[in-house]
Amino acid sequence: MFTLSAFTFGGGYVIVSLMKNEFVDRLKWIDEEEMLNLVAIAQSSPGAVAVNGSILVGYKVGGIKGAIISILGTILPPFIILSIISVGYNQFKENIYVGAFLKAMQPAIAAIIFSVVLQLGINIIKQKELYFILIMILAFFVTYFMSINIIFIILSCAILGGFYAFYKQKKVVK
Repeated sequence: MFTLSAFTFGGGYVIVSLMKNEFVDRLKWIDEEEMLNLVAIAQSSPGAVAVNGSILVGYKVGGIKGAIISILGTILPPFIILSIISVGYNQFKENIYVGAFLKAMQPAIAAIIFSVVLQLGINIIKQKELYFILIMILAFFVTYFMSINIIFIILSCAILGGFYAFYKQKKVVK
């Protein structure tokens, strides 16, 4: 997590893709469905997606110790980098090379976020649960065509997912 966090630019959704590549594809510590579930929980929990995701993956892999180590690995690199930048902020603020570098990274970050969304969407479609597919499509259209705050959309999806889980659990008990 320390390495992923140190070399990730673009926020939590970018690191989610890297976490999947590392923990699902390369190390095979968790499977793809578990990763999808952990990301869904991380997104619906208050706080940064990267931190929430790292806590959940760390806990899944190593219990409480894994969660603590994972969260430290996630928050220390940005803390260190921002501490260093804050010391020389005035020099960075006016530097045209730093500005050009950050501007040049925007398309790459957009592509990584698109890749994460595409992978998660494909995983939902592979589950062949019409309910989840409809929620995904509805969330997209509401986000794209209406000016509803994303927090309300995430909370609504979490509530709908909770109702569905409750319904499925109740159905299994009968």
